[in-house]
Amino acid sequence: MVVRSATHAGSWYSGSGKDLDQELKGWLDEVPKEMTEVEPAGGLCKVPVKGARAIIGPHAGFSYSGPNAAYGYQCINTENIKRVFLLGPSHHAYLEKCALSRCTEYETPLGNIQVDREMLDELQSKGDWDLMSLKVDEDEHSLEMHLPYIYKVFEQHINEIKLVPILVGNLRFGKEHKYGEILAPYLADKQNFFVISSDFCHWGSRFGYTLYKESDNSRAVMLSRRSDRPAGVPVWQSIERLDFAGMEAIAHIDHARFKQYLDETENTICGRHPIGVLLAAVNALYPIGEQGSESPRLRFVKYDQSNRVESVSGSSVSYASAYLWFPDPPSSKKTQDSTTDSFPDNSSSVFDALTPAQREDIISEAEWGFRNWLRTSGSQTGYVMYPSTRQIFKSLQILNETIDNIDFSDIAK
Repeated sequence: MVVRSATHAGSWYSGSGKDLDQELKGWLDEVPKEMTEVEPAGGLCKVPVKGARAIIGPHAGFSYSGPNAAYGYQCINTENIKRVFLLGPSHHAYLEKCALSRCTEYETPLGNIQVDREMLDELQSKGDWDLMSLKVDEDEHSLEMHLPYIYKVFEQHINEIKLVPILVGNLRFGKEHKYGEILAPYLADKQNFFVISSDFCHWGSRFGYTLYKESDNSRAVMLSRRSDRPAGVPVWQSIERLDFAGMEAIAHIDHARFKQYLDETENTICGRHPIGVLLAAVNALYPIGEQGSESPRLRFVKYDQSNRVESVSGSSVSYASAYLWFPDPPSSKKTQDSTTDSFPDNSSSVFDALTPAQREDIISEAEWGFRNWLRTSGSQTGYVMYPSTRQIFKSLQILNETIDNIDFSDIAK
C-alpha cells in the first residue's frame, strides 16, 4: 500500500478534519440552489445539475478559492457515480505527457480516498503515459486541493468511490487530442465523473504577465512599471475581460478555438492542458458541426479574482468554476480507437505516416507562427500578441518540413 500524504494540509487548507469539514459545509451551503450562469451570461442553473459529467474548478489555497470551488462541486449529482477522474496541471515537474499515480490511496484530513489501480493499469495499456514518483505526486497541489471537496460531496458513499489521478504535462495540441480520444469513452460512461483543476489568469510582474487592454477596441499591450496606473479601464477589469474571452472559448466546447485564444493572448491559465484534454474528449464524442438537437453544454457559474489590481505593481490570480453536461453520446468509432505514435513501415514520407492528430499538431504550430507574424490588427478575440524570435524560428523549422501542406493564401487573409 502506497498512501499519498496530504502534504498541503495545515498550510493551504486546514489540517483539522473537524474544522475543514465545517469550512467546506459552510461554503457549499452558501451556494444558491438556483445559480445565475456567468458565461454565457444570464442562464439559470438548478443544483445539482442532473446529468453533469464534469466540472472545472480552482486549486489555490482555500482562503482564496474555496468559496468559488463550492459552486462547481454543488453542480455534481453524486447518484450512481463510482469513479472520479481528476486531471490537474503539473506545476513543479516538467512533463511532455500525462502521468499516472503509483499510489493506492490519497490522504485527506477527512479520511482517505481509494485510488482505482485497475483503471490506471487499463489506461496505461491504451496509451503513452508517464508514472509519477511519490515525490512528484506529493509536491503537486493541483490534484490535492480538490481531494477535500471530492471527499465531502461523496461522503455518503465515499467507500464506494475510487479516484483516477492524472497529472497533465505541457502537451502540444496533438497530444491533447490524443489523450482526449483515449479518455472519451470514460467520459461517456455515466458511472464516471471528471474534475478538471485549473486557475485562470495569473497577472502581475511576478508572473511575467501584464497584458492590458484600455478598451474593447484597443490593442493589447504588456504594461511596464512606467505605465503605473493606465488611463483606460482599471487593470482588474481588463483581466476580467481577458478571462471571460477565454471562458467564452471554453464554453463553445471547441478544442481548436480554445487553442487559438491561448495563442493570441498567452493567458496564464495554468490548467490550459487539462482543459484542452477535456474539450478534445467531448469533441471526440460530439465532433464539431455534427451535434444534434441536444448538444453538449458547458457553463461557467462563478468567477472571482484574488485581488482587484489597480496598477502594474499589483498582482492577482483568477478563479472560475464551470460544469459540463451532455446527453448520451452517439456511438462513434472515434471513442473506441486511440491514436498511436508508431509509423508504418511502408510509409512514403514521415508526414504521410503521421496520424491526423499529429499532422494537425504540426500544421497548427506552423500556422500559429505565421498567422501572428503577418497579422497587424484585429483577431477573433480582439487580442493580438507578437511572437518571440524563438517562436518564429521554431515555426520556420516546422514549415521547412511541411511547406506543401499549408494554405498560405488563407493564412495571409
